Amino acid sequence: MFQGLAAQRLVALFFAAWALFNFPLLALWDRDARVWGLPLFPLALFIIWGLLIVALAWVVERDPDAGHPD
Repeated sequence: MFQGLAAQRLVALFFAAWALFNFPLLALWDRDARVWGLPLFPLALFIIWGLLIVALAWVVERDPDAGHPD
């Protein structure tokens, strides 16, 4: 069904996002703390979301033949 390394990376990225936005790991950020005057929980959500978008763009836009000299 999923052929190629890119498809496997997309599936792994999906499950990583699912785990990061699920209760046990998301509860780590639910504190009454502030970073640079911003509440920690929304800031952590935004940073995790942004990193997932960057990882998705890296997987999708990566040249599949990069590093293969043939």
